[in-house]
Amino acid sequence: MVVAERSLRMLIDKWIGSTGATSVRVSLMVHGSVRRRRCVCIHAERPAGMFMLFFFRHDDGSWHVIPPETTRPAMSAC
Repeated sequence: MVVAERSLRMLIDKWIGSTGATSVRVSLMVHGSVRRRRCVCIHAERPAGMFMLFFFRHDDGSWHVIPPETTRPAMSAC
């Protein structure tokens, strides 16, 4: 399966589906002043306690638990 075709819902189900969570809450966070980065926080309640997962939106439209790399300034000889 191509990474960009995975929906956020499929990833949440993959990471939280088998944990026996009784409730799941989703919060959208936007950060960065120059380049707006999107991050979603998932709160899952289960019998052992609550846990959170963060999913980050990458430039290709895919979601990952690893944040995208920041674009660094580069010089080149043209």
